[in-house]
Amino acid sequence: MQVKVLDGNDSAVISVSGDVDLYSSPEMRKAITQLCKKKVTPIVVNLSGVDYMDSSGVATLVEGLQLTGKYKGIFRIACLSQGVREVFELARLDRVFSIFDTLDEALKT
Repeated sequence: MQVKVLDGNDSAVISVSGDVDLYSSPEMRKAITQLCKKKVTPIVVNLSGVDYMDSSGVATLVEGLQLTGKYKGIFRIACLSQGVREVFELARLDRVFSIFDTLDEALKT
């Protein structure tokens, strides 16, 4: 898995590619946590390069949502593949997260 962070003045994008599982999710968690410590908002997680995500990856995103909520920040998810979207829908997390089809839509305030 690869995690790339583009930290701009008014927002940050975390682009993730590869499988997000128990072994790789701590890398994504580290990127989210660092941005939350700086109180960046919005934080957008771009999952266009992710075809598989297990429960630890989902838990990492839930934690990011909770951390941004503590400072009234915005946490968004963009570009879910069909397989990852199904995981969110099965867990009904599509009702909890702000999910966008494109990165541009997610970055609009």
